[in-house]
Amino acid sequence: MFELILSGFAAVFADPMSIGMVFLGVMVGIIFGALPGLTVVAGLSMFLPVTYVMASNVGLSMLTAIYIGGTSGGLISAILLNIPGTPASIATTFEGSPMAKKGLAGKALGLGVFASLVGTLIGVIVMTLLSPTLAILTLKFGPWEYFTVTFFALTLISALTGKSIVKGLLSALFGMMFATIGLSPIDSARRYTFGSLQLTSGFHLLVVLVGLYAISEVFSSASSKRPPVKVLNYKMKGLGFSLHDLKGNWINLIRSSLVGLGIGILPGIGGSTSNIIAYSVSKNASKHPEKYGTGIPDGIIASESSNNASIGGAMIPLLTLGIPGDGATAILLGGFMLHGMVPGPLLFQQNGDLVYNIFGSMLLATVFMAIMMWAGMRMFVKILKVPTHILVPLIVVLCSIGAYALGNRVFDMWGLLLFGVIGLLMSRFKIPVPPFILGFILEGALETNLRRGLEYSNGNFWEVFTRPISGMFLLLTVLSLATTLIKQYRASKRAKGV
Repeated sequence: MFELILSGFAAVFADPMSIGMVFLGVMVGIIFGALPGLTVVAGLSMFLPVTYVMASNVGLSMLTAIYIGGTSGGLISAILLNIPGTPASIATTFEGSPMAKKGLAGKALGLGVFASLVGTLIGVIVMTLLSPTLAILTLKFGPWEYFTVTFFALTLISALTGKSIVKGLLSALFGMMFATIGLSPIDSARRYTFGSLQLTSGFHLLVVLVGLYAISEVFSSASSKRPPVKVLNYKMKGLGFSLHDLKGNWINLIRSSLVGLGIGILPGIGGSTSNIIAYSVSKNASKHPEKYGTGIPDGIIASESSNNASIGGAMIPLLTLGIPGDGATAILLGGFMLHGMVPGPLLFQQNGDLVYNIFGSMLLATVFMAIMMWAGMRMFVKILKVPTHILVPLIVVLCSIGAYALGNRVFDMWGLLLFGVIGLLMSRFKIPVPPFILGFILEGALETNLRRGLEYSNGNFWEVFTRPISGMFLLLTVLSLATTLIKQYRASKRAKGV
């Protein structure tokens, strides 16, 4: 294996074409990730046909570089515009935007890029060394195991609900309700379509995400007379932050990277969930959870390290089982097939040199990503100085283009307006948006695996308690809920005492 690793890495660094395409892929990925409405999946979909005329190693290296650059690029708009460029950077807005409004945009970007670098490196290294071994664990996962791990992820919403658990849970249920619109999983029965052909396909995640964050932000800025955001003068030295800013965050950095790696391995969840879960885990483990949401480095480090570590995690089931972990790896699966290869257990035997060549290109892309984002940091900070009357129409146009490009449907553009209004109303009534997003993302996996488990067990739900892995996740669910309830009970007692 180590000989294949060395030969694969050497092939990348000795080929100028591979280096050039990796560089271009990272640049394209950052642009697609940073611009609201243009996601990693959109970038991969657009450049997938381009790789057909390239050699297999060059084309697939370019696609993985777009994946890495796009996942990292989402932090730029999340910090500077309070709009997540990708679903994987939702939690970055919680701390990044408050820091930017304090005049610490450079520090927030620097910390985000550093966390992205560390998280991606951990994910790529684990993927390279342990992917065959870790894939054996996922082979033991059946529908009950996936159901319980998804249910466990939903319970972590309680850490994101703020002062009201009721509002947070209602927000999550609201998101799950919208996710049920369209064709049901397994039997494809129509649900809540009201005879509309457009609603048969349901609402795409990109439409929901961009509508709740970007369009609602546009509505909010249009309905209130807020002064333009002013960037405070500051001096950026080196990488934008110091070692003092990382004090006490090394455990958070490693823990969040491992959370992202583990969630990335589980197909169907990916970075869009891992960043929120890692943020909530970081908040629960913190000695000062009340500071979260005010602009502290801990949340940025947790979000960005986890979502980037999930890249390596999502690649493990793709390469070893042929199962895409998220939307981006689904496009990569198509890229492999386009070049005549079928990911799965035999891929390492039949195309081992190519696989390790891709591993080497992903490591190179990680380095390019950090260099490009640090070098362009001053330019990114200037985005805050763009007048609102110029920036807002541009955001609306980009969001509309991104929504229309999903399926060439004007309906998706109307969906943006719908979720923009919903997001505005939620902010007015102080209902948190993150639980809505998490509920919308996880509903499909929760329902599908519950129905499959009931089919396999002939309707015997109690089987979920008898399987070791699913039982372990149910125990973690109970412990998570109990911990949160105890914390909130103590907090309410302290508030009454004051």
